[in-house]
Amino acid sequence: MSEILSIFVFVNEENNIVKGIVFRHTGSHYMVKCDEHSNLIDCVVRGKFRLKASTTTNPIAVGDKVEVELQNEKKGIITAIVPRKNYIIRKATNLSREAHVIAANVDCAYLITTIAYPTNSLEFIDRFLVTCVAYEVPAKLIVNKVDLYNEEEKEALQHFKRIYESAGYEIIETSTKTRFNLDLLREDIRGKLCLFSGSSGVGKSSLINALGSSMELRVGEISSYHLKGMHTTTFYEAFELAGRGYVIDTPGIKGFGLVDVEKEEIYHFFPEIFKYADNCKFKPCTHTHEPQCAVLDAVERGLISPERYESYLKIFEEEEEKYRK
Repeated sequence: MSEILSIFVFVNEENNIVKGIVFRHTGSHYMVKCDEHSNLIDCVVRGKFRLKASTTTNPIAVGDKVEVELQNEKKGIITAIVPRKNYIIRKATNLSREAHVIAANVDCAYLITTIAYPTNSLEFIDRFLVTCVAYEVPAKLIVNKVDLYNEEEKEALQHFKRIYESAGYEIIETSTKTRFNLDLLREDIRGKLCLFSGSSGVGKSSLINALGSSMELRVGEISSYHLKGMHTTTFYEAFELAGRGYVIDTPGIKGFGLVDVEKEEIYHFFPEIFKYADNCKFKPCTHTHEPQCAVLDAVERGLISPERYESYLKIFEEEEEKYRK
């Protein structure tokens, strides 16, 4: 695990300053792993540092590499954060702050989805993927519970794969019941710090358990009300997977609001739209109505899926409405 754990080195032994990775965030406390073989250290954030991140609900996220001033072998104070290589962020439900950082320094973000039990919104999926592209986080899609699908749902799965594979995304089909593709997924996350995210009920906790988590996560039932899942994860936490890699587990996400994305730049974050945009006759082009627009032509010719283009329009219109206000 040297790729991930290389951060675990002493910075200043005389002043008890060490570096580590944030493994868990619960309220105002952060559990930091400062050595590959050590227990987690319970840390708080130094007040002056906390004020610097006033635009987000959390100044530090799971996955952040931090400097810790040790108080004793079990407690410490986070004094600094190492610059992030990337992060995942979304609009916060807390209206007093702008946004919430879900995770930092992620090698790959896996969005777990299901065709049924429950169904997943393509718009939600696209918003997640747009954020990953915008903040330079590699992303893949996991379609879980494939053992449950009837013929109609299997056809829907093939259509789903056509939409996202044509956009350049890798899709991994999984089943925790039959253990389908679990070995493939384990190998895919080897040596990485990965994020597992998705809406409630898609089987995220069951999948992490099946992959060999160092902690047995609580698994919820599917609610009969619209076949929606019930929340079982209540905070953000990283788990080691049988010595192969680390997975950051997140609470089930209902919505995914975009942060700091200008409407003129949205097409940059749809790889298949960006591919054709440079061929538009008029620049700048919004790819919504302009004549001789290469993107509209690609949609018409079936080179860009109508579902993905519809997501682009919805996001563009939403950001345009904000601009009007």
